[in-house]
Amino acid sequence: MANKQSLLHPAIATGIVINLFILFLALANRGDTAALWHILIEDGIVEWMQFLCFTVISMLLGFAFFERLKRADRGVLELLALGGLSLLCALAALEEISWFQRILNVQSSEYFLQNNRQGETNIHNLAVGDGSLHKNVLLKLIAIAGLTHNLILPLVARFKPGVRSWVEKLGLYLPPLSASIIYLVLVALSHALIEHPRKGELGEMFGAVHYLATVFAAYFAGVQYTRPTLFENPADIRRLSRLFASWMVFLLLLAWLLSAGAGAGAPPAV
Repeated sequence: MANKQSLLHPAIATGIVINLFILFLALANRGDTAALWHILIEDGIVEWMQFLCFTVISMLLGFAFFERLKRADRGVLELLALGGLSLLCALAALEEISWFQRILNVQSSEYFLQNNRQGETNIHNLAVGDGSLHKNVLLKLIAIAGLTHNLILPLVARFKPGVRSWVEKLGLYLPPLSASIIYLVLVALSHALIEHPRKGELGEMFGAVHYLATVFAAYFAGVQYTRPTLFENPADIRRLSRLFASWMVFLLLLAWLLSAGAGAGAPPAV
C-alpha cells in the first residue's frame, strides 16, 4: 500500500517536529556554554534519544523479521537484511550508552582505559590513529551510506522504479525523498549554526529519529513502500500510526527525564 502523502504521515511529521525542537533548543542555548553542554554531553537528552530510537528501531525490525519469516514469499536476503539490521541497531543502542557502564557504575578494564578515547567500555571510541574509530572510520561510512540511502537512491528511483523494487526485494526500503531532504538540511544547519565540539551528536540524533519514523512508515504503514505491509487493514494502520506518533513524543519526554536523572539528586537534609 503506497502512501503518497509522506510528510503528512503522523510518524514522519512527528519525527520532523522532534528534530526541529531539538535544533531550536540547541540554538536557543548556543550562547550559554553550560546549557549547551548539558544538552550534548554524555547522558544528555540528545544521547538518550539516540539510545531510545535505536532500541525501538531494533525492536521494529526484529518484529518485521519474525513476521516475514511466517510468509511463504519470504526471501533469504530479505530475512538476512531485517535480522542483521535489527542486531546492528541493538548494538548501536548499547554502544551509545557504553553497555550500561555509567548507569551501573562499572569500572572499565585496563584495555579500555588505555585504548578507548573516553576510557569507557565501548568499541566505537577505540583509538584509531590520532582519533577514534567513530570519528576516523564509522562517521565516513555512515555519511556515505546515509547520502546513498536518503538522496541518491530515492532520486534514481524516481526515474527508474525498478531500483525501488530491487531495494525492497533485499528487505530494505527507500525513505521518502521529502523527509530525507528535511533530515539532511537539519544536519547541515546543526553543523553550520552550532559551535561546539560535540555538535555532531545533533546530526546523529536527527538520523536516529528520522530512521525511527521512516522504518515504521515503510514496513508498518506502507508509506512509499510497494510490498505488502505488516498490517493490512487501512483503518488499523491509521490508528496504529497515530499511536506510534504519540509514542515518539513519549520517547522524547523519557530522554529528557533520563538526562535529568529523573529527579535523582542529593538526599534532602534531615
